[in-house]
Amino acid sequence: MKILANDGISQSGIDVLKKSGFEVITTKVAQEQLANFINTEHIDVVLVRSATTVRKDVIDSCPNLKIIGRGGVGMDNIDVDYARSKGLHVINTPAASSSSVAELVFAHLFGGVRYLHDANRNMPLDGDSQFKNLKKAYASGKELRGKTLGIIGFGRIGQATAKIALGVGMKVIAFDPFIESAIINLDFFDGQTLDFKIDTISKEDVLKCSDFITLHVPAQKDYVIGKTEFDLMKDDVGIVNAARGGVIDEVALIDALENNKLSFAALDTFENEPTPAIKVLMNQKVSLTPHIGAATKEAQNRIGTELASQIIELLVK
Repeated sequence: MKILANDGISQSGIDVLKKSGFEVITTKVAQEQLANFINTEHIDVVLVRSATTVRKDVIDSCPNLKIIGRGGVGMDNIDVDYARSKGLHVINTPAASSSSVAELVFAHLFGGVRYLHDANRNMPLDGDSQFKNLKKAYASGKELRGKTLGIIGFGRIGQATAKIALGVGMKVIAFDPFIESAIINLDFFDGQTLDFKIDTISKEDVLKCSDFITLHVPAQKDYVIGKTEFDLMKDDVGIVNAARGGVIDEVALIDALENNKLSFAALDTFENEPTPAIKVLMNQKVSLTPHIGAATKEAQNRIGTELASQIIELLVK
């Protein structure tokens, strides 16, 4: 049987699949050629990440396809219900990238409170001639310890983010319409563990009480954070979006930054991805990464092997 990993798959995943007799193709097929390639090459399984979409037209055009797999959490680039109604298995790896995304959130938070994103832009330009001025400009940083982190979306990634926050010494508050409470387990290097119970509260209370806010929600039809939500926040809040583009109104975001409502914003995903708005890219208060939340070697290895295990369980008798 043949597997097309159109957005790539880790070597560890390939190795597991090959041992079970699968042929794994990692050739990148253009979106408009996807259905034709699946049919011509007799593909049984197509694996995607965020770049490739598998919509109704592809599903209808590929009657011999057996499995659609998404390397990661969100499946908004797949018509999941329709695929399942046609008898296809749709799989993903919801837990594999949680720690990687959470660590990126804190990379942005640590960078944001010490202006690292802006210092790294300006030091190469003016560090040799304006050192003292730059030192003064970036000398009013803050600590994360003792501050309140508000988490909007308290699933696996939100809870992984909470673990790091608790370890840093932050207070954690969270909103999730589907989760009333969660036990956050902190595992330490020497085998010790600590459990923290966090009860979710209203979105409005999270917005009003947080010093920093991070979003971990699926793609939405409407903005989760817009002007109304920014108005509810404290002054000088920092916000991070490593979830999905379109959950923050970027026009309202830039206004909030320019009006000093926000101290900084950090974006790993964008409304107009893969061509983010120039105003977002050029704003000195925005810390930027190109949708790399799950892009660590460890996460990609977990994703590859988890997909492989699910495929083998479904197709190998």
